Amino acid sequence: MYALVENNEITKIITNPKSLVIGDVRYPANIFQLWTKAEKEAVGIYEVVTNSSNFKDEEYYVNTSEQYNFADGQVTRSWGTATAKNIADTLWTQTDSDNGDLPDNKEVGDVRVEGLKTQKKKIVKQQAEGLLAPTDWYVVKATEVEDYSVPSNITTFRAGVRAKSNEMETAIDNAADVDALKTLYTYTEQEDGSITRPLGEFPRLED
Repeated sequence: MYALVENNEITKIITNPKSLVIGDVRYPANIFQLWTKAEKEAVGIYEVVTNSSNFKDEEYYVNTSEQYNFADGQVTRSWGTATAKNIADTLWTQTDSDNGDLPDNKEVGDVRVEGLKTQKKKIVKQQAEGLLAPTDWYVVKATEVEDYSVPSNITTFRAGVRAKSNEMETAIDNAADVDALKTLYTYTEQEDGSITRPLGEFPRLED
């Protein structure tokens, strides 16, 4: 990525090298590959240096728009301070009702916008349901066929999935803030070489 600087002001951001006019001269696109850094800067074309220190995971944060600044002979791309997304649900309030903003199908105290915790717990539930679904027929058969019992490995697996699902949801509920919630999903290498995350994983069906 490049920036065109004219009279110490950034006038254009160039994401794809192309022919461009600077002053009264049209320069071909190949100058971006053929010219040295100094040669490009001599006509006002600077490589953009990205400072991503303020840019955070967009799953958990709302980042500002990117900003470009030219100072000390360098163009820097950066972001302002990111805002953490709400981990708790936003509810419809009495004020919303008084102002006429409460929808007819909603009541004070109903969820207006789901927070990250609710979103994450929904995903856990969906994952658990997806893991249980292929073995549901064992349970159905056991209720319909008198002399049939669900194999022990299936029973153990299904109980383990439910237990792990509850454990994951509790861990999500107990996260104090966005960073704590994000940490639950962050994989790190352990001393034995394994890669794990605090939230853990669902069990696998053993033969």
